[in-house]
Amino acid sequence: MEVVKSENTKILKYLLIIFLGSILLTISSKIKIPFYPVPMTMQTFVVLFLGMSFGYKIGLATVEKGVGIIYFTGPTMGYLIGFLFATFLAGYFNFKVNVFYTFLKLIISVSVIYILGVFWLGNLIGWDKPIIQLGVTPFLLAELFKVSILAILAKKIIKLKKFI
Repeated sequence: MEVVKSENTKILKYLLIIFLGSILLTISSKIKIPFYPVPMTMQTFVVLFLGMSFGYKIGLATVEKGVGIIYFTGPTMGYLIGFLFATFLAGYFNFKVNVFYTFLKLIISVSVIYILGVFWLGNLIGWDKPIIQLGVTPFLLAELFKVSILAILAKKIIKLKKFI
């Protein structure tokens, strides 16, 4: 009986984490600077944070629940699919080495978002358009800043896994 109670508590804790993470992701999508065709938000920061802090399984479940289906119809679809891959990578990578390697791993994780986003954007608006200038260049400095903050705080962030 104790095993069942413990398992139920664990599942309830996971559901609460996924729910709270989804709310955090939703709030981060509302913090935006309008750009065309894709707005700049804090979502990439939260996506990487969720993967780092909760691991790839819970991170993926959180991001999957936090991304609205309506957004999958517009120019952001590739980026949103990239969120799933970035969360997986951020949750899968070992961030216990040092700040430099953590920074590189986070750059790889966030790059997946932009690679998939550019592919979708090119298919949507046409490859003859300046898709790199529209879908990547305006966001580079902000992403470097976000990734730097995460890299510096990584050792503290991964301590959250202990609560799971």
